[in-house]
Amino acid sequence: MENFETGAIRTQTERTHYDEHSTPLFLTSSFVFQDAEDMRASFAGETNKNLYSRFSNPNVNEFTDKIVKMEGAEAGYSFATGMAAIFSTIAPLVESGDHILSCQSIFGSTHTLFKKYFPKWGIETTYFKAEEINEIEKYITPKTKILYAETPTNPAIEVIDLEILGKVAKKHNLILIVDNCFATPYIQKPIDFGADLVVHSATKLIDGQGRVLGGVVVGRADLVHEIFLFSRNTGPAMSPFNAWVLSKSLETLAVRVEKHCENALKVAEFLEAHPQVSLVKYPFLKSHPNYEVAKKQMKLGGNIVAFEVKGGIEAGRKFLNNVKMCSLSANLGDTRTIVTHPASTTHSKLSDEERLEVGITPGLVRCSVGLENVEDIISDLKQALEA
Repeated sequence: MENFETGAIRTQTERTHYDEHSTPLFLTSSFVFQDAEDMRASFAGETNKNLYSRFSNPNVNEFTDKIVKMEGAEAGYSFATGMAAIFSTIAPLVESGDHILSCQSIFGSTHTLFKKYFPKWGIETTYFKAEEINEIEKYITPKTKILYAETPTNPAIEVIDLEILGKVAKKHNLILIVDNCFATPYIQKPIDFGADLVVHSATKLIDGQGRVLGGVVVGRADLVHEIFLFSRNTGPAMSPFNAWVLSKSLETLAVRVEKHCENALKVAEFLEAHPQVSLVKYPFLKSHPNYEVAKKQMKLGGNIVAFEVKGGIEAGRKFLNNVKMCSLSANLGDTRTIVTHPASTTHSKLSDEERLEVGITPGLVRCSVGLENVEDIISDLKQALEA
């Protein structure tokens, strides 16, 4: 088996007659057939030919194949966005009356799917807290179909034990779906712990430079086939251009993530020692409540650091107003360091109690540590904390 970095670089679409070294862009909506029989066989699924770029495209196939290989999966499908991937992964696998069991701390739009839209179709969701990981079986009903989690979680950086999830899913015949966006397949492989499907927002660390949107799901071939059938009819396909960009991004994923994590650990250690900070959450800090779990299932700690600024919401807002180099943005996983204050922005519509339920304290700041010189990142955070 190829090593991770080699597969990321050498998995390529078959060369054309031009013998190009780097995969070209295939900006075409459709493909042609040699004759009637070729066309019939292709539409019957008897060949691997591309039919239409809403179904498949050489650039999209190359990107998907790389993620399949990186995650140790059987098959995959790529989407226009990360949320398209999450919705289009779950929707074809559930029916009215089914039940989803999900960890409580998940991406806001995923929460909206579970609580606003899926109930319209008779699909209910129950949440478990990260600290309840050893007791989640009490929430399983005869109607439970899917066990869903993201780890590390957004934005509280909780670590969910994938080994426990895998055992529970197998015992109760549930489909285990893991959002692996914060870790990437370089840091963590949920399939090794029993996940059936793994989803990513490729917009984040996979792209790594804040350029394009994308999503992908990989896992069991039978489940991916159902997702493919649903998606080719509903149309959330990834564009060939975005796939081309993302496939090139994967060539540098390992070296980028290594540096992101190196910087993030140093930032976390700096913040933990700062008097204006009351709490720091980073998986590879020994003070993290799930440090041992993180070391078991993660190669590195990731690039996201969450920390509590003393003084509540106003202190968090003041911190954001005083950063100079770091960006204020809704994205993460960029080369540029990004800071956000969830209580006054992304989760401001929740009540204080609702925010606390998902681990968002008043002064919580989420920092996506970038690739700048780490001393410059720390210097900016330091002056903002002391302003």
